[in-house]
Amino acid sequence: MGRMVELVAADGFRLSAYRAEPAGAQRGGVVVVQEIFGVNSHIKSVCDGFAAEGYLAVAPALFDRVRRGVDLGYAPDDIAAGKELKAATSTDGALMDIAAAQAAVAGAGKSGIVGYCWGGYVAWMAAARLPGLACAVAYYGGGMIEAIGEQPQCPVLMHFGEQDQMIPVSGVERLRAAHPAHQVFLYTANHGFNCDQRGSFNAEAAALARKRTLEFFRTRIG
Repeated sequence: MGRMVELVAADGFRLSAYRAEPAGAQRGGVVVVQEIFGVNSHIKSVCDGFAAEGYLAVAPALFDRVRRGVDLGYAPDDIAAGKELKAATSTDGALMDIAAAQAAVAGAGKSGIVGYCWGGYVAWMAAARLPGLACAVAYYGGGMIEAIGEQPQCPVLMHFGEQDQMIPVSGVERLRAAHPAHQVFLYTANHGFNCDQRGSFNAEAAALARKRTLEFFRTRIG
């Protein structure tokens, strides 16, 4: 189990974050980027899962600049609230907070980033705009297709669902064609297939994506 800590961004803003440490030797660090639901129980469990694999995992609370303590579920009202918070959160502010999380895991060795839903987009932007990342993983990143012109500075692994109505396969294929140096995988699954608290959870797709993600981290982080 991890714990909540405080991070300080480059502009002096103080934000909370969930930090999960491995029990034994550290392979490296992983910044975990939330969905639109905040640093909730699912994101904490994701961090705990990476810590169990030997990575120091930190999930910054990217909505703290708008509202602190966001911990939403997946009901329609939660989705509506999350969308409002996302709309009020600037990408520049989010990237400053990601950089603070990078600094928090730096002592563990090489570091990567993984994001889910909106967090997948943030991870994509971080790969393009923040120095020092060894790699990035984006799960069904809403907004990535619109940010297709960004140029990642580190290897990126991307996971998408073929049944995702928010991110059409045609858009994923455009992204793949525009960035042939990076890996793109499509699964017979819907948006949010990795989250076991959502109705769209797909255990088979989630397990395969996790296997690929861990292999990617092992190769590029340690």
